[in-house]
Amino acid sequence: MVALLPSPQQVTELLEAEFARAGYDVDEVVVSSQARPPRIVVVADGDGGLDLDALGTLSRLASDLLDQIDETPDEATYVLEVTSRGVDRPLTTERHFRRAQGRKVEVTLTDGSQVVGRVGEHGDGVLRLVVTDRGAAPKIRELPVDDVVNAVVQVEFSPPNPLELELAGVSVEEVEE
Repeated sequence: MVALLPSPQQVTELLEAEFARAGYDVDEVVVSSQARPPRIVVVADGDGGLDLDALGTLSRLASDLLDQIDETPDEATYVLEVTSRGVDRPLTTERHFRRAQGRKVEVTLTDGSQVVGRVGEHGDGVLRLVVTDRGAAPKIRELPVDDVVNAVVQVEFSPPNPLELELAGVSVEEVEE
């Protein structure tokens, strides 16, 4: 039996106000009725990121809210997964770039070129990246947001250059938290 699951839009509408009250956003919802077992995946995001406690709280909240509209028979169950965006998800909205300020990203532009830099301030349709050319001092490069095809956070294993952070508008203390 295929579970009768709500649509991604229905889940988003059901959860977004309560997630917002808790200080988080519903970033994406994927409903997979054909999966075994059927799944509802809710991707959440927040300004301070999400730790395990926050994910647990949001999972219970989502479960309680979905139980209120659950019209599936007892034998037609589904798995609910509440997760964070993770570092591999592309940055696609202003909110994503704001939350990634100070992080190193790889950006693909409409002309196919790629730029690696640290996310600085953004607004008015412009993304400011702190880029470092071989041996040169870091500088700010402005990119029209409309020219960004893809942007993905890069995992860093070394501490960021304090000058790059300063140019990105982030203090070293913020990064250490």
